[in-house]
Amino acid sequence: MRTYFPLVLRITVAIILIQTLRFKFTAHPDSVYIFTKAGLEPFGRIIIGIAELTAGILLLIRKTAWAGALLTLAIISGAITMHLTQLGVVINGDGGVLFGTAIVTFVLSGIILMIYRKDIPVVGKRF
Repeated sequence: MRTYFPLVLRITVAIILIQTLRFKFTAHPDSVYIFTKAGLEPFGRIIIGIAELTAGILLLIRKTAWAGALLTLAIISGAITMHLTQLGVVINGDGGVLFGTAIVTFVLSGIILMIYRKDIPVVGKRF
């Protein structure tokens, strides 16, 4: 029996990444606040939004899922670091939802990368 677990993980992470784009690309006040506090407004907000869109698309394509997961890990590592160093866990009274979502996204992306590690060019065959 074929398992759909990896596909569900990929779609879940892609949805998380892509649904946040409306906040970044429309300059939502919460997004502007976060990137201003991080010293990355406005260019960082747009560039990270484009990177998240790219990661989301890569995750949806089976052959490039590893690249999407790796890009997501890089992006979310930065987000988690910013939360822990400059922003704090709670942003504008959200109860830590944004931080929690980042942690979940990081973990799921790590699992996706492990599942698709053999697809990584050159080094994938060794794993």
